Amino acid sequence: MSSVDTSLPDELSSSVGDAETDDQLSKDVIFELLKNRRRREVLTYLLEADETVTLGELAEQIAAWENDTSVNALSSDQRKRVYVALYQTHLPKMDDAGIVEYDQDRGLISLADNADLLMMYLDTDTHRQDRWDRWYAGLSVAGGLLVSAALIGLPGLTALPTVAIAGGVVAAFFVLSLAHVATNRQHERDVDGKLSRIE
Repeated sequence: MSSVDTSLPDELSSSVGDAETDDQLSKDVIFELLKNRRRREVLTYLLEADETVTLGELAEQIAAWENDTSVNALSSDQRKRVYVALYQTHLPKMDDAGIVEYDQDRGLISLADNADLLMMYLDTDTHRQDRWDRWYAGLSVAGGLLVSAALIGLPGLTALPTVAIAGGVVAAFFVLSLAHVATNRQHERDVDGKLSRIE
C-alpha cells in the first residue's frame, strides 16, 4: 500500500508540543491525530490489548489489517513499511501529544492519559460493548415469546389477558428507551466536559 502523508501542519505540530506541557489537546490536534488511519489503528490495538505492547507486534498487526491478511502471511516488506512509519513518524507524534507512552529505545508502547480524549471517537470493541441494539433485540425476543405464549393459551399466562402482557412489553420498551436517552445524555455531558477542558 502507498504511504500516507502523516506530517502535521506547523501550527498543529506546535500545538502538540504545547500539549505536552499543558496536558491538553486542542480539537484541531485531536482530529489531526485521528485523521490518519494508522494512528487510529494504533489506538484500537492498544485499547484492546490493554497493556504495554512491543513495536514489533503492533506493526505486524497493523500491517495485517492494512493488507487484509494474517500476521503469519505478511511479507517482510509489508512488515517493514508499517514498522518504519510507526517508529519514525506516528508513535513520536502520538507520544508528543501525550496519547501514548513510547519508549523508542526499548520499543515499548502503552496508552497515556490523553488517550481518553481520542478514544471517544473510535468504534472499537470496548466501546461497542454498551451498544443498545442488543438490549432492544433481547427485549423484542422476550416480548414476542411472552405475547405468543399468551395468545396460544400457555398455562400460567392464561390468568393475564394478552392485552396486559402486550402492555407490559410496551412499558418495558419505554423504560429501556428512557435508560438509553439518559445514558446518551450522560455520555454527551462527559464528552462536552472533556472538550471544554481542552479548548
